[in-house]
Amino acid sequence: MEERPFIHDMEIVAQLEKDMRYISGIVKQKGRELLNDYNITPPQFIALQWLFDEGDMTIGELSTKMYLAFSTTTDLIDRMEKNELVKRVKDLHDRRVVRVHLLEKGHSIIDEVIKKRQRYLGEMLLHFSPEELVKFKDHLMKLHREMKIE
Repeated sequence: MEERPFIHDMEIVAQLEKDMRYISGIVKQKGRELLNDYNITPPQFIALQWLFDEGDMTIGELSTKMYLAFSTTTDLIDRMEKNELVKRVKDLHDRRVVRVHLLEKGHSIIDEVIKKRQRYLGEMLLHFSPEELVKFKDHLMKLHREMKIE
């Protein structure tokens, strides 16, 4: 018989879920405010982030990562290409495959926005001790590992 894992105090779990939901909303709102300085939409920013972090991708791969329909992602890439943020390039190994490549302008925008987001987060963490910051980072990394979809 399979042993059931220990179930945590559900009040604490409920409070953690609520706090993470609120924090996520605040981060998302702050991110949108930062995008006002740039000529990109939140979905374009998300696409740029994926390309920045993962490198060139097909539109299908990007669609999957962003949980968007292929046609929606194609329209998104069309607009981003027009704004010189990305370009479509033929795969070196298979000429039938087209990949989306992050251009310098897109790279610069994502780099600037991420740095501004990091500065904002740094300001929010000023009242944490160095030890608290390390523990907080370690706990978030552990949670992230547990939540990763294989």
